[in-house]
Order: sequence, then structure tokens, then C-alpha cells
Amino acid sequence: MPHRNLACNALATIALVSWLSVTALAQPAAKKQADVPETAQPTPRLPDGKVDFGGKGVWAPIWVLDWSDKKYVTQPVEVPFTPAGLALFQERRANNSKDDPEGYCLPAGIPRYTGTPYPFQIIQLPDRVVILYEGASHTYRVIPLGSKHSADPDPSWLGESVGWWEGNDTLVVDTIGFNGRTWLDYVGHPASDQLHVIEKFRRPDSLTLLYEATIEDSKYYTKPWTTSFKVRFRPGWEIKEYVCLENNKDLLHLGTKEPK
Repeated sequence: MPHRNLACNALATIALVSWLSVTALAQPAAKKQADVPETAQPTPRLPDGKVDFGGKGVWAPIWVLDWSDKKYVTQPVEVPFTPAGLALFQERRANNSKDDPEGYCLPAGIPRYTGTPYPFQIIQLPDRVVILYEGASHTYRVIPLGSKHSADPDPSWLGESVGWWEGNDTLVVDTIGFNGRTWLDYVGHPASDQLHVIEKFRRPDSLTLLYEATIEDSKYYTKPWTTSFKVRFRPGWEIKEYVCLENNKDLLHLGTKEPK
């Protein structure tokens, strides 16, 4: 049975060698059923004609280390930093992202969860969409459809999301109310409590999710910027138990500090 889950302690370049050496000891991968075809079929749809983002399998993203780098995303992005945003980003690059909250097994946040190397599943109900993430000890999002944001949402790691449909093909999710403690990616693009994210989900065929995120944060960016990439569907896979803190040894020897 193959191993596909990666360790959660993406702390620093100095840790990458040891990190790669222990991935084979990480929790077992989801068992892939035998003889499951992986030829793209037409987009699955619900009885009302809307795209069905579910199915017997998981969405399995690559590890998107940098949300502006063409190596990982559809188009390169020139990130419009404010002076404060650029200074913080450069600080994190200089210290090799050693204070990355995800390295402390804290939630990856939005939109970063879609770019972490852990599978997720999307469950659609008439009045809401639920996303189940394997990473960070099975974090989940509940996205009400057709609702409005609270007047004063409680700050949280994943923020407060509401969603709606654009036609039958695009699910739009609007999220505010973040606690300002997450990073947008491993290289350290920052996010504050002013972060506002608009995500768009599309499924052009059975095996492909087109994911787009528009990031607005007046503290760190002079204007909104948009990035996108593809996520592959893996038929027959299931999300598995994952305990991020288990076997997380890097914190003992990297000289890190509690992230702020």
C-alpha cells in the first residue's frame, strides 16, 4: 500500500532533508481500490444540474509552496505588497520559514488548505457545502449557501464562509473573520485579520478541480491579487486518520519559537 501523506512540520529548508527521510514512516496512505479507472469522464452533476464536487474518491492537491510561482500555479503572480507586507515576507524568507504555524500543527487556514499535500472531500447538501480536510487532524469547513456574513464574526483560523452558485458550473465561497495567525503559503506570504478571500471551484471533467483564490488584505497588499491551480481527483481513495503532532520531532532541535 503506497504512502502519500507528508509530515506536517514544514518548518524550514534545514529541516527538509530530515522531513523527506521520514515521510515513508508517516501514516498509511488511503487504500486505492483495484481496477479503478482514471480516465476523465464528463463533469458529474446533481439532479438540479449543478456540478457535483463529490464522488467515491478524494481531491489530492500537490504541495503548493508558493502561491505566486509558476512552478505551482497556473500563472505567475506579481504580488502587490505594502511595505509592511514585503518586510514580513522578506523576514520569513531570511529565516527559512522557521515560524510557519503549520509546522506547529496549527490549522493551515484559507486558502492554504487547498494547497497542502493532504486529501480533502467535498460534501454538498441543499443548504450548505462541507469540506473535510485530512490534514491538521481532520479540520472541516461548513459553508452555508445563500447566507450573509455576520455583522461581527468571531475571529477564527478558517474565518466565516458563505457561498453561492454562479450558474451551474461555479461554486463561489466568500470568507472573512480571520484571526490573522495563518500564512498564505510555506514561503511566507502574510495574512492579517483583515484578510478577505474569494474562492471559486469548478470541475471541467470528473478528474479535475479548477481552484481560484482572490486575496484581499489591505494591511499587507496594495490591491487584491488572484492565483489558481488544478487539483486532481483520485477515484477509490479515502481520507485517513492523521495526527499532526505525532512524531513531530523537529521542534526539539530547530531552535524555533512559538509563532505569533
